[in-house]
Amino acid sequence: MKASAVLAIILFCLLLPIQALCTDKPVNDKSKLNVQKAVDAVRKELESKLGNPVPSLNVLIQTRDGLIFVSSVHDGVKPVTKDMNFRFASNTKSFTAAAILKMYQDGWLNYKDKITDIIPGSKKTTYVPDSPDWDIPYKSSITIEQLLQHSSGVFDVDNDANPSWGGDTYTEFKQKSNHNHQFKVDEFTAELVSKNLYYFTPGSGYHYSNTEYAILSRIISRVYSFFAGTAKTYEDYLNDFIVGKKAKIPLNIHFPISAADSVLPSPCVPGTERSQNGTVEITDFNMSAQVGEGNGYGTINDLNIFIRSLMKGSNVLNTETVTLMQKDTSLSNQNYSLGCTFTPNIGYGHNGARVGNLSLMAYDPAYDISLVVYLPLIDTLRGDESFIDCVKVLYDTAWNVRSALGYPGNPNT
Repeated sequence: MKASAVLAIILFCLLLPIQALCTDKPVNDKSKLNVQKAVDAVRKELESKLGNPVPSLNVLIQTRDGLIFVSSVHDGVKPVTKDMNFRFASNTKSFTAAAILKMYQDGWLNYKDKITDIIPGSKKTTYVPDSPDWDIPYKSSITIEQLLQHSSGVFDVDNDANPSWGGDTYTEFKQKSNHNHQFKVDEFTAELVSKNLYYFTPGSGYHYSNTEYAILSRIISRVYSFFAGTAKTYEDYLNDFIVGKKAKIPLNIHFPISAADSVLPSPCVPGTERSQNGTVEITDFNMSAQVGEGNGYGTINDLNIFIRSLMKGSNVLNTETVTLMQKDTSLSNQNYSLGCTFTPNIGYGHNGARVGNLSLMAYDPAYDISLVVYLPLIDTLRGDESFIDCVKVLYDTAWNVRSALGYPGNPNT
């Protein structure tokens, strides 16, 4: 399901030791039971709205009192665990933004620069290639900041259709003829060039665009390659600095860039897509079209560790840069900052929707609460109506489990 639809719906001190982020503190049995009841109620309500089973609804919530994980499942379905892999889709954007801001923090780039500017320390290497395939509309006016905030006007070849692609998006069009097509950012920009596609002049509006984050992934690759003195990829930087074994907080999270790297490792949760064409379960999928914007997969537990540690300034970004990430909405007329959004009584984070998976990660500094909500179902039997029902469940679940623990919930009720 398209990420733009998701965003349209939802946009409404001391460093902690790693052990404090990872360890399950004992929790009151009554508290866990209350959370389980709250999640069960939301799942059953969704089943009633959809008129079909909801395989599972899963929540991890961490407060100062400890960590609670519950999996509410339909009869006969095996519960999900917090250590099973799943595709978390556009939550990837917060990792990409963290990478860009880590580079900014280290003096490797300036996020206020135009994408045609020279990489700091280089004599001639620009952030994006200086080639005809990259002569996208208004290229010389686009900044890295605008890409982060979806205010550059770059057309989204992954979400928006065009008649020349048979009425599909470009990525759908290519995958219909070859599921194993190896996508490259350069071919996305070539399409923008050849068809003169854009939404508006840079900085003059807001339009959620996966292609903006694809371009950011290319920038990360080029900047890292320059400073490393050898060819490096987006995946290399994320592994080396953000989540890999040498990162400040190593996590079981991965960002495949190869079409051949399509297998979701076991144990994993299949995403379920239910439509007029039937119901399918998906684990393996070519994510090369979503590099930088939605190609991530990992566990509920590690997703919680990432968003909690990142937003507390305990991970790769210091507190000053985290504040910048959370608060810089100067170029956007929506509530989208530098790779994250803010939802009242949920906090700072992101959501994701792809190949039968819906998820939400967030951290609320007001109450020191982090949470991850995961629904392995995208239902479009009733079109946008049933899809919206599924997306709303992410937020209703987050608010309800907070209320079950005595914290403020839905601010609209």
